[in-house]
Amino acid sequence: MAKKPKLLADLFHDTLKDVYFAEKKILATLPKMAKAAQSKQLKAAFLKHQKETAGQIKRLESVFKILGKKPSAKKCDAIMGITAEGAEIMSEYKGMPALDAGLAAAAQAVEHYEISRYGTLATWAKELGMRDAASLLEATLKEEKATDAALSTLAKSVINVAAEADL
Repeated sequence: MAKKPKLLADLFHDTLKDVYFAEKKILATLPKMAKAAQSKQLKAAFLKHQKETAGQIKRLESVFKILGKKPSAKKCDAIMGITAEGAEIMSEYKGMPALDAGLAAAAQAVEHYEISRYGTLATWAKELGMRDAASLLEATLKEEKATDAALSTLAKSVINVAAEADL
């Protein structure tokens, strides 16, 4: 018996489950990163993004609803690897001048992954005629890009300079 062909709608749903898992993992990781951060500004950035991430999860749940599907997660190996690298930085650089630079870089790796996923999902949603879903995904994409830009600014203006200094 022939397998049913997998179409763009199937790929969209699978990728949606992947990013849903990723956002939940990120939501659990951000408080740890905020606690580890030495800079008040970086702590604040992580806590702000934690609140945004909770809203992003709600948006994803709305997209699942638009699809007529129950929200479900599929393990995302990419985010598991990126967060493991972040945990390694927290462990190896604890109390060191370069800790916050490493945390900011790890956070930006997460943001870049999310930007890639949300851009793709928004494009596919449009292709599939799901304007409401595309709008929700684009709102999150805009937040992820803003977070990435804020982390870059913070790194350049404060964190990287502190990473070079002897404490």
